[in-house]
Amino acid sequence: RQMNSQSAGAGLFAECCGTGYGVHAQLNNANGTGAALFAEHTGDLTAGLFKGNVIVTGDISFPGCDCAEEFVISGATEIEAGTLMSIGADGVLEPSAEAYDHKVVGVIAGAGDLRPGIVLGKGRHAGQPCRAIALVGRAYCKADADFGAIAVGDLMTSSPRQGHAMKAGNRDCAFGAVIGKAMAPLDRGTGLVPILIALQ
Repeated sequence: RQMNSQSAGAGLFAECCGTGYGVHAQLNNANGTGAALFAEHTGDLTAGLFKGNVIVTGDISFPGCDCAEEFVISGATEIEAGTLMSIGADGVLEPSAEAYDHKVVGVIAGAGDLRPGIVLGKGRHAGQPCRAIALVGRAYCKADADFGAIAVGDLMTSSPRQGHAMKAGNRDCAFGAVIGKAMAPLDRGTGLVPILIALQ
């Protein structure tokens, strides 16, 4: 056990020079509680690092609700979670700003009580402002019902109101600009609405 918190070494080191396992952990518990191996980073940072291939023969569970990816964002620190984003100049994302925008890509993840289950591309844009963008699954999105009341199941597209989605009432214009389906209604005004993200 390594007690020096300032050291860059390892708290536990195991090495196998044969064909076995560097570490073998097994839990014999018929009740299915506990874990054979537990890792925690108390600073809410990386708890596990695998350098090489990983084989999983069972399920992998994530507590979050969407699959997100980190993108470079224009003005990332000022943009709220739930904002609908579009592709801007040089591939940098920015809040959507026009109706039926074919450049919409997703929603800034983390609004309300919905968090991403998995975030791709973390750490690939060193030094640049980045945010996780929900691309698939459930996420809260800023919605605008001033252009039509939103009902459950309505297709959603970008609104003229910056960073908001609205009901896609014009199906001809909506092709290629749909961000997903509304999972809750919004009769009037603006608010956060959970949507099932599916670019169309």
